[in-house]
Amino acid sequence: MQYGESLPLQDHEVVLTFDDGPLPPYTTRILDTLASECVKATFFMVGRMVRGYPSIVRRVYNEGHTIANHSQNHPFTFARMTVDQAAQEIEQGHASLLSALGDEKTISPFFRIPGLLRGPAAEQYLAAHDYMTWSVDFLADDWTHINNREVARRAISRIEARGKGILLLHDIQPATALALPDILHELKARGFKIVHVVPAGADRPKTVTEPEQWAARHAPGQQVWPRTLVVGAEAPEPVLAAPSPESFGIEHFGRPTIRIALAKSLERHVADDGQPLLPSVQAWPRTVAYAVPADATVLPAPGAQNFRYSRLFRLGKPEKPKQASKPHSKPAKKSSSIASTADKEGKEAKEGESSEASAPSTTSSVDSPPRPPRAVGHQLNVARPMFVWPQWR
Repeated sequence: MQYGESLPLQDHEVVLTFDDGPLPPYTTRILDTLASECVKATFFMVGRMVRGYPSIVRRVYNEGHTIANHSQNHPFTFARMTVDQAAQEIEQGHASLLSALGDEKTISPFFRIPGLLRGPAAEQYLAAHDYMTWSVDFLADDWTHINNREVARRAISRIEARGKGILLLHDIQPATALALPDILHELKARGFKIVHVVPAGADRPKTVTEPEQWAARHAPGQQVWPRTLVVGAEAPEPVLAAPSPESFGIEHFGRPTIRIALAKSLERHVADDGQPLLPSVQAWPRTVAYAVPADATVLPAPGAQNFRYSRLFRLGKPEKPKQASKPHSKPAKKSSSIASTADKEGKEAKEGESSEASAPSTTSSVDSPPRPPRAVGHQLNVARPMFVWPQWR
């Protein structure tokens, strides 16, 4: 869960570990269950618990289980400790185990940080003193005060999902002591094996493994260092297939007649049988003469008639329309009243509007308002679309 490496286990292999003990009667019942199934486990013991129940510690060792250090007081501050503080907790826990067992060889160099709250100071000290720091691969959550059936269910489901690894249990919890028989029964029924981990020594040579087996998780096909390099094998250079002349419309490459359209000019040249081949390739830039047969379908080059423009206007402000004077019109008399002038203008405007609505003529009246100016500039005339291709010869 916390490191890039785990134990080099095979598929369907599980390691049982118990933390925080010993504590009777729960540790005692767990030992009875393990003995009935001929199963060995690893016990990470707290120093102050060891000093309280040294006889149980000796029983654990005498029954063949592995005894490991879990600090002296089980503090949850290892992540914030200095190196000296971490060293004090680690060494005091080791001294408590030594006082109960009396021999250094009975204590394994395994250590699990309380609460899995790893810190750089503790890991630095453990690495410098040849300790193997343990984490876990899956939990059973037995410290959360759930019942024994839920402990067994979570343990089995997580082991089944991962396939192999280290299981963390606590031998100070009554639910764990009750759930252990069900856990062992289910693991056996599902084809799992319990693996006992012991420190290597003179009488126990270390297990031969490959570096890939220690990888906790990696993608399929990923190779862990050291990698095997193949030396001396000749690998072909990657090449691309040459393009086929048919991909460019050339059906008979190398013959006098090459069926492609001329792109340089509008001239057409037909190469008959018996004519000499194309001239030899010259240095770039070079001019190549192509021939097109008479029955080839070609597109004409665009001409000026394809882009005909019309209605040219002068850019600038539009000119004001000139008003023609009415024949036989008399000059309007000046009125002394502003209101009368406005009435006359309104009357003339109404007459102009009525005359425009009734008359079908397109010529505007003199009294009508000027038309809005037309758009200036040039516009493309698309009223008569021209179809100039294809041309068939």
